[in-house]
Amino acid sequence: MAGYLIANYRITDAKAYEAYVPAVLPTLIAHGAEVLVADYESEAVEGKPASVTIVLKFPSKEAARTWYDSPEYQAIVGLRTENSEGFVVFADGFVMPA
Repeated sequence: MAGYLIANYRITDAKAYEAYVPAVLPTLIAHGAEVLVADYESEAVEGKPASVTIVLKFPSKEAARTWYDSPEYQAIVGLRTENSEGFVVFADGFVMPA
């Protein structure tokens, strides 16, 4: 079953954050991820979400965790976490009940 990483955050230091996107893309490709959503101007409908919304699809939730914990990603994750505020979650895909 596919696994997803869903992130919603607000960038607090745009200049420092700039290095994150070009650094993260090769790690995603290497781990079989697909970028489904990368919206820096998300439109809030309910609640108080931040403006950046990212949805990544992986072969499984375990594959998403493997990418997140990988040495390659851990070497650059600070480019995001130190320059933004928000959340990241792992989620399983939905299977329609029979």
